[in-house]
Amino acid sequence: MPDTRFVEQSDQIELHLPDGRTLQGPRGATAGDLLKSIATDLPAPLIGVVINGELHELTYRVDMEARVQPVTMADADGARIYRRSLTFLLEAAFIELFPNAALFIDHSLSSGGYYCEVRQRPPLTAAELKSLETEMQHLVERDLPFSAREAPVSEAIARFESKGYPDKAQLLRHRRKPTITLYGLGEYLDYHHGYMVPSTGYLKWFELGALNGGFALRFPRRHAPASVAPMVDYPKLLVAFRQYGDWLTRLGIESVGSLDDAIIAGRSREIMLVSEALHEQHIAEIARQIVERGNRARLVLISGPSSSGKTTFSRRLAVQLLALGLSPFALELDNYFLDREHTPKDENGQYDFETIDALDLPLLGDHLQRLIAGEEVQLPHFNFKAGCPEPGDVVRLRPGQLIILEGIHGLNPRLIPPALAAQSFKVYASALTQLNLDRHNRVSTTDTRLIRRIVRDARERGYTATQTIGRWQSVRRGEKLHIFPHQENADVMFNSALAYELSALRPLAEPLLRQVPHGAPEYVETRRLLAFLDWFLPLDAAGIPDNSILREFVGGSILKDFKVWGA
Repeated sequence: MPDTRFVEQSDQIELHLPDGRTLQGPRGATAGDLLKSIATDLPAPLIGVVINGELHELTYRVDMEARVQPVTMADADGARIYRRSLTFLLEAAFIELFPNAALFIDHSLSSGGYYCEVRQRPPLTAAELKSLETEMQHLVERDLPFSAREAPVSEAIARFESKGYPDKAQLLRHRRKPTITLYGLGEYLDYHHGYMVPSTGYLKWFELGALNGGFALRFPRRHAPASVAPMVDYPKLLVAFRQYGDWLTRLGIESVGSLDDAIIAGRSREIMLVSEALHEQHIAEIARQIVERGNRARLVLISGPSSSGKTTFSRRLAVQLLALGLSPFALELDNYFLDREHTPKDENGQYDFETIDALDLPLLGDHLQRLIAGEEVQLPHFNFKAGCPEPGDVVRLRPGQLIILEGIHGLNPRLIPPALAAQSFKVYASALTQLNLDRHNRVSTTDTRLIRRIVRDARERGYTATQTIGRWQSVRRGEKLHIFPHQENADVMFNSALAYELSALRPLAEPLLRQVPHGAPEYVETRRLLAFLDWFLPLDAAGIPDNSILREFVGGSILKDFKVWGA
């Protein structure tokens, strides 16, 4: 038998790091103090910590031996903590300078930032925006602590009502837990969905810039955590977000709290039907624009990130084109992959099927030009098992018939020959969520797409939530490289987000997320998604119309096997 005995508790504890090293420090010290000695060795600024599989703030006191993983600005969780804290800093500075105005954090910007709007007064002038940025910088220089305390939800509701934040009070009335964490900076208090940095001194990298009637709060991207990328204008993306904001106004739903209120009031069916009608209206409008272009739109290119609903959108667009007298031919981009031995490899030596150079672009260009010219073409059929193309169908388009080509590279100028550019119509589809928790707590478009994918992967591919979450960062890298840089090339953007979808997805996603085991690398992300979904009252997916974009993910789509014949 092993020699076991009681001993006096040591005043020192050991922290076991992922690289095999062990740190020793005083019991009860904060995680930030305990990791200070290795902070300069990390690839990016230290922002948080994972202790025994649980994410914590750097102010968390460690009182027992633990497995510890530093979280930096280069990590997804660290980037979220930094951006959330920066938003809080902006709020505190804004209320100090403009106490009678309202600040809204609307949506993200692809270049690294949030689009912000000021209401109850005219937009900020250049001088006012500069003074706001200066006030934020002064708060950073003073390195003021962010306080945190657990408060009764009733107290928080009363406070937000008295301060003129009805959306925050409305949201908290649906909170099931009796308490809420309120963060403070001086006299300013707010709730934020997630953890914060210890003090303002951590928030050294940001810029403010005027943008389309509002302004951008810009911050570092994960790959360059100590710098802010140059401002990039996204006029078409902003139009798509504003259109969705108008849709929410029509529905009388401008925050998650108001959505929950509407569900309780029995308006679920109305919200579903009107949301779907707005989608159909927009798809019909896109089809009308294509028809009006005539021979200047013989090729319709559709692109968008993962789980944006591109497949269902393209089929619903085909239905609308048929109704207008056009019979589209769907050309499958996946059949134009290069033979496996000619497929490029990534930096790890693995085949890179995400790059546009994995496609036989000369063959695709030749086939597109010949098809549009009315010639007969034998298409390829890619055998994924053998890793090589084989002879496919022989097709010839009818006079005036157009081609629909859907894929992640649809908006990349390299995809088609320059001669066809004048005959193409380009569509960017994505779930551009603008239904936020409240004016300061955003709902990430990325989170919406991830939850869609978790549900679909489990149903169609038998993947666990662990597997889907584990692949997600790789998917995101591919989007940032191959899709987002080209989104403004679109002639039109289609927003596939639905006001009610997270309420409908919650009952399907929650059981999958709860199966992720504690200790798995994906567990921290799972906890975050579960806490996020908890804000949405559940809806029965049975009420989703059978042609909805959402049916692509929950199943039961009437368009699953839809195909236009006749080429």
